[in-house]
Amino acid sequence: MALPLLAAIDISREPSEGLSTLDLSRLGNVYLSANPETVDDTIAYIFSNFHLFSISVDVTSLTDNSQIMSLLDAGAARVFVNHIQLKSLQGTVDDARLVLLLEPDVQSREKIIDAIANTSVGVYAHQVKDVDFITGWLQEYGTSARPPVFVSFKGAVTLEVAVSIGKLAATPIIPADSLTTDLEKHPERLSVAEIFMAGVTSDRPDKLIATVVVDEQGVALGFVYSSLESVKESLRTGTGVYQSRKRGLWYKGATSGAVQELVKIDADCDQDCLRFIVRQKGAGFCHLETATCFGHYSGISKLQQTLQARKDSAPAGSYTARLFNDPKLLRAKIMEEAEELCEAAEKKEIAFEAADLIYFALTKCISAGVTLADVERSLDAKSLKVKRRTGDAKGKWAEKEGLSVVPNKAAPVAAIEKKNGKIQMIRFDASSATPDQLEEVLRRPAQKNNDIMNIVIPIIAEVRTRGDAALLDYAAKFDRATGLKSPVIKAPYPPELMELPEETIKAIDLSFENIRKFHAGQKEDKPLVVETMPGVKCTRFVRAIERVGCYIPGGTAVLPSTALMLGVPALVAGCKKIVFASPPRPDGTCTPEIVYVAHKVGAEAIVLAGGAQAVAALAYGTESVPKVDKILGPGNQFVTAGKMFVSNDTSAGVSIDMPAGPSEVLVVADPEANPAFVASDLLSQAEHGVDSQVILIAVDLTEEQLKAIEDEVHNQAMKLPRVDIVRGSIAHSVTLQAKTIEEAMRLSNIYAPEHLILQVKDASKAVDLVEHAGSVFVGAWTPESVGDYSAGVNHSLPTYGYARQYSGVNLATYLKHVTSSELTEEGLRNVGPAVMQLAKVEALEAHRRAVEIRLQHADMKN
Repeated sequence: MALPLLAAIDISREPSEGLSTLDLSRLGNVYLSANPETVDDTIAYIFSNFHLFSISVDVTSLTDNSQIMSLLDAGAARVFVNHIQLKSLQGTVDDARLVLLLEPDVQSREKIIDAIANTSVGVYAHQVKDVDFITGWLQEYGTSARPPVFVSFKGAVTLEVAVSIGKLAATPIIPADSLTTDLEKHPERLSVAEIFMAGVTSDRPDKLIATVVVDEQGVALGFVYSSLESVKESLRTGTGVYQSRKRGLWYKGATSGAVQELVKIDADCDQDCLRFIVRQKGAGFCHLETATCFGHYSGISKLQQTLQARKDSAPAGSYTARLFNDPKLLRAKIMEEAEELCEAAEKKEIAFEAADLIYFALTKCISAGVTLADVERSLDAKSLKVKRRTGDAKGKWAEKEGLSVVPNKAAPVAAIEKKNGKIQMIRFDASSATPDQLEEVLRRPAQKNNDIMNIVIPIIAEVRTRGDAALLDYAAKFDRATGLKSPVIKAPYPPELMELPEETIKAIDLSFENIRKFHAGQKEDKPLVVETMPGVKCTRFVRAIERVGCYIPGGTAVLPSTALMLGVPALVAGCKKIVFASPPRPDGTCTPEIVYVAHKVGAEAIVLAGGAQAVAALAYGTESVPKVDKILGPGNQFVTAGKMFVSNDTSAGVSIDMPAGPSEVLVVADPEANPAFVASDLLSQAEHGVDSQVILIAVDLTEEQLKAIEDEVHNQAMKLPRVDIVRGSIAHSVTLQAKTIEEAMRLSNIYAPEHLILQVKDASKAVDLVEHAGSVFVGAWTPESVGDYSAGVNHSLPTYGYARQYSGVNLATYLKHVTSSELTEEGLRNVGPAVMQLAKVEALEAHRRAVEIRLQHADMKN
């Protein structure tokens, strides 16, 4: 079966403003090229994204077959190989995962056919210049009952050429930045939908395409029809859009609210039926408000639906609620049911015990945010491995059954080993290190800033030019908020936008009050007045910055803590205009926690925008967004780049709080530190992102004590839902071994961490040694997370070593100091001669005369 399209991407470059990762995942097929220098990065990319795409990799430049096997093991769906590689791989790799790249000297149709005779591998005609030749060959080769054919082109390709290849049941390979799902925005690019639909046929008079709609488990939700126009709209909006035989385009859920988030679209083997894989929202697919047009869910799908509902609102005292709230009970039940299944003998008994085990196993999944789709993707990943495990039982389980424990001698793939091996920081003895060695080991992960400004600057220009319309377009493109009518919610905020559980309201209120108290304590009681000499009085007084914009990251995350940390000091400072900005959810709303905080701090508006577009709106203003004087808040690399750009644009007239980088923590621990506490503090920052970094400075710890911390890091990490992110950040994190607390604090000051945690004896005394840090957490009972949320200190802090120059957000961040001078006649006589002399030296005669005229006037008066 031919794939409709392979979108070629270059993982070594920052993504362009072409197809997004989400767009690519809906198409489901991407193409990479690996070479010996990039093979590790390619393996890591495949490992992280195989669940989103079917990934094809050109490996013809690799000479080591073990690297090719590693790519396949990591999840590559197929590899494009040369003749030599093909001969060495056939027999160990399924033919369906091999594609032969035709050599440059194979030029005739006969030779091409001879080259692939008696094999079921695919064929790759690359860098084709003579399109007529390749289409002629494809017509001769036939369009059915043959292995897949892939074609790439020399130079730019036209839509007509791509479509002609698709109609011949071959797969065109086209750079992702040449493709678009929205021709209105990018008329110069090729329409993904038109290429996708090139090979799809219909024998109906109206040419509509039969379409089956399924969920992520493959359960059929219903049957509909599609057309080229409806597929275009589906890919453009990222939702289920179909072709009604009576009413034209049918935007599923537009009136009922039962919308569908498009996960993937593909065609069947005959190319005459489409399949839409969707995430159904609302009551269900059917107009009868059932999950499917064939009735309600059953079996495991029904169990998942029930467990998810129980997690969201389990009746008090229910058994499922107990399981969600008591991990030890759930763990015990899983082990109990697994053993009972092992002991079961009769068919009915085995089915009964297996059902119990599935119930408890799925409860564990749902409690950690894992869906059946996630489990099935993991199964798919295992099926793609070409190196097989021996299948021996492990340790105590083997011994319990009287089996010998046989070590697995097979060398694991590098990426797999990283994925499944122990999560452990690198150790480094800092006591004997040179300054250069310390600088190297404490180097933060490199930030990929290449081409970021090339993406950000056009976005900013678009917002300046088109205002609200640009914000709405970007909300649809980046946040999938296709139904958004206005980019701003203005105060007073409707109560229905702030509906929250009582316990959440209490937590926000408590945090609000603590943050308010701490920042109110930073107020200056009265102006500073100094008489520098008789008759010369100098004064400094405080005024609030009038208009501030607070950026609160959003997307899938809910960050009321950042809204509090930015909004409460603005309220205490007395800023006259407070504006929030946060990305909208796909339904066009703002998270109610952020709306509630906006209400409490008196924010006059919430801008429903993220990224550089939000920064631009705050900096320059739009029809609906008020312009501000200062922009504050964390964000991704596009937000940071946007803030840096507008702060350097004099026409914007706006300042920012500080540069930003990935989150980081440095923990200083001595022999009295609790290993579990230390590990939990390290992991609380490691889970932020793979570019985060955590540092442990171990003060005079023994090997046993170091190992205890390392074991805790691994064991705690493996229980986290974001374990893959933790694994990535720990990979570039380090344990520094130091002999004394003085040496440890010297190292900390060199690093200048965002968060510094002191888990040492007499921790309060160690604070005196701190020179550079964003915020310090003193003693065993002060986890960094209390500063993130509720203690009262601010969590918006300098990162990436900027703690050497910048403070974290505080009351002064929202204030400016104004100075005044007031002189009497005596004062001017005292200071005037010095002023006139310095003005004379600088040849500023008008300056000098401004004093002289006054003194002459005073002499005449007297």
